[in-house]
Amino acid sequence: MHTYLLAVFVYPCLLALLCVGAGLLVDRVAGGWLAAALLPVVGAAALIALSQLSTYSVVAARATPYAMAAVCVCGFALGRHRVMGLVRRWRSLGWRLTLPVLVYALAIAPVLFSGQPSFSDYGALTDSAVHMIGANYLISHGQSFAHLDLRNSYGEYIHDYYADSYPSGADTLFGGSAFLLPISLIWVFQPFNAFILATAFGPAWMLAGRAGLRGRWAAVAALTVTVPALVYGYDLIGSVKEITALPMILALGVLVSTHRRWLTGDLGAVVPVALIAAAGVAAIGVSFMAWVLPAVAVLLVVLGDELRARRLRRSRALLLVAVASTVGVVGALGTWVGVAGSLRVAQAIAATSSRGNLAAPLAPAQVAGTWLSSSYRFAPKSGALTLSSALIAITLLSALVGLGRLLASRQRALAGWIVLTLASAVALTVYGGVWTDAKLLVLASPLVLLLAWAGVAVLRRSRLPAAAAAVAAVIAGGVLVSDALQYRGSDLAPSARYAELASLDAKYAGQGPALFTDFDEWSLYELRDVDIGGPDFTYPPVAEATLATGHGAFVRLDSAAPASLRAYRLIIARRDPATRRPPSAYVLAWQGSYYQVWRRLTDAPSAITHVELNPSHGYACWRIGRLAALAYRDQAHLVSAVAPQILTIPVNRSRLTDWRRDTYGVNLDRPGRLTASFWIPRRGVWDLWLQGEIMPVVQVSIDGHRVATVADQLDGNLSNPDTTPPLPARLAAGRHTLTISRGSLSLAPGNGGTAMLRSVFLTPAHGPRAEPRLQRLAPDRFRVLCGESLQWIEVVPDAPTQPPGPVTRVAAARPGPPRALPRSLGARLVAAI
Repeated sequence: MHTYLLAVFVYPCLLALLCVGAGLLVDRVAGGWLAAALLPVVGAAALIALSQLSTYSVVAARATPYAMAAVCVCGFALGRHRVMGLVRRWRSLGWRLTLPVLVYALAIAPVLFSGQPSFSDYGALTDSAVHMIGANYLISHGQSFAHLDLRNSYGEYIHDYYADSYPSGADTLFGGSAFLLPISLIWVFQPFNAFILATAFGPAWMLAGRAGLRGRWAAVAALTVTVPALVYGYDLIGSVKEITALPMILALGVLVSTHRRWLTGDLGAVVPVALIAAAGVAAIGVSFMAWVLPAVAVLLVVLGDELRARRLRRSRALLLVAVASTVGVVGALGTWVGVAGSLRVAQAIAATSSRGNLAAPLAPAQVAGTWLSSSYRFAPKSGALTLSSALIAITLLSALVGLGRLLASRQRALAGWIVLTLASAVALTVYGGVWTDAKLLVLASPLVLLLAWAGVAVLRRSRLPAAAAAVAAVIAGGVLVSDALQYRGSDLAPSARYAELASLDAKYAGQGPALFTDFDEWSLYELRDVDIGGPDFTYPPVAEATLATGHGAFVRLDSAAPASLRAYRLIIARRDPATRRPPSAYVLAWQGSYYQVWRRLTDAPSAITHVELNPSHGYACWRIGRLAALAYRDQAHLVSAVAPQILTIPVNRSRLTDWRRDTYGVNLDRPGRLTASFWIPRRGVWDLWLQGEIMPVVQVSIDGHRVATVADQLDGNLSNPDTTPPLPARLAAGRHTLTISRGSLSLAPGNGGTAMLRSVFLTPAHGPRAEPRLQRLAPDRFRVLCGESLQWIEVVPDAPTQPPGPVTRVAAARPGPPRALPRSLGARLVAAI
């Protein structure tokens, strides 16, 4: 609860103070013309610029949090009179203060109502793991990458992203602010995204006012402009770059449309505009220039008008341009210094054929902000799709009316900016792929919603007030219902499992490198101090890339040459009796509810041969004789891993009530029940294990007695399912009935999340058959292994100091005659076979 309160409530308040304080300092430099609604956005932009500069060196990087705090204190000190004025009239501000808090609550709703530290839409996009380790690394080490271990996943990720000009503006703001609190970055990642999205409300409200709306109408319009369905979906998956860029884009629109307040003022008046542009470039790279250039084009036209009207001298205009350019370059210095790399990154992202986490290209109609589905990645079901189409059509029609109104009114700067910005986004789709097109739709969606509300303003001024109310209800209702569906369908990260990983990182810090066999790229952050490598990660360890068949695939340690694992002092694996024990050179050092840590013995020799077996099929005795012959030749012994006793409960033959089977197993997406019968050979305590992806609450019972309540058990990958911690149950010998049930649906976060059961099995809770055990034998005793249920057999040298002979892989697929054995042992072995 302490961590939850710090993450969800204390951290956003701290971040608000930092951003408002920095905004007050910029306002003082600009001449005091900034509207209060812009202070958080401009302050965030200033802190991004500051953190980009401070992370150039290790010493300055570690001072980033304190530099942010100093800027905040200076801002409040210099802007104290303005702060006191805002405090005195806080009653008149009313909803302008409360609605940004509402936006924050909506953006973090799955975590907020779960009552525990977490982050949402777990498994939808693992890029958030990169931003977590990047934020931690840049504040701890700055732009220093020479000491990284590039043979392992952690070093590869940091180097291939941040040493190659990957945009880091959002990460340095995130890391610099979060380091001021004693809390893990993994728990404040979602609050950071939610807060940054909430800062977009101020610019959205000001734009709604420029579009002709006032009071509550402007408030509702600003709310929906800030959280359209696509934006909300990207917030839930932690797409931090786009979420950070969004308030910068809306702030640019405000500054363009209110140019008369600052363009002819002091030279410092252009600083906020330049900082906003620089922060956007730092957050998403040089591609943000596609959003800056429309604003620059409109401002140049306005500047030309001022020059022709002789309200502005040419020398002063040149000075304004020079100041803006200088601040823009310095504020995103890291991006501009490495502009070649930044362009390369942008081109690589635009040219990629990968769809990322998208099952199909997003529908262009999603830009309208309504999508009645539990995820923006999937089309609504038939009835919901028809309703979505109708709501989208009304929204787009209203947007056309609003665009016509802006073009015909005096808001030509605003209309020109919107038209040029949307045209720029459309033009970029010609050069981009599915992945980048989706990002463009996300960033363009608030502008389309803004135009739709401009259309509502036209109806309000006409003689059709009822029509205005109806269209407003369609726009606002479509957006909020779409967001509610995504809230309910969001998966939450398994907090207990990550807490266990964090304890492992503290326990084994500096004792790596460690090989991690579970597909979980968020472990890169939680195990950052043990130099982690994941063979199924996007960046697998260089020497162990073949241990998995691809990203997210199952890791098979048996496919590694025994000597190749010597570099790994630790192997961290999920606690799952159905998986194979690591090689004999490793001993179990620690076991928790979710993970096991295996430590390599210091003098343990590498096996000469490691042969993977199928415990359920056995292994032909003559083949074991082959291994015995090899062991005798190389003066070695046999080591086998005896499989634990596993009783599988046949889920595929179970009786289902209101549930159905599909490709991945039994779908538990609605209230229902599974009933299966099984037999226990002897009485005692047995551990029940469930495999699948189970986000909502399900009840597990045996013979009518509740065993456990299971929820939040996710691994984020249906192809490589999660295994729950063991559920102990004392059972008598004989037949029993397992029941798994789910009650009525609710509005609880994650209640509509992933619910899939793959398999169920039992193991003895205690005794020799509870865990895999090693068996060491001399070659002439190999017959003991015949008929045993084994996970693998190794041929291991007798003397630890003796260098191993050449690694031999024994083919196990095709039978053949046994090898000729040494005369001293051969007769006995052949006779035995």
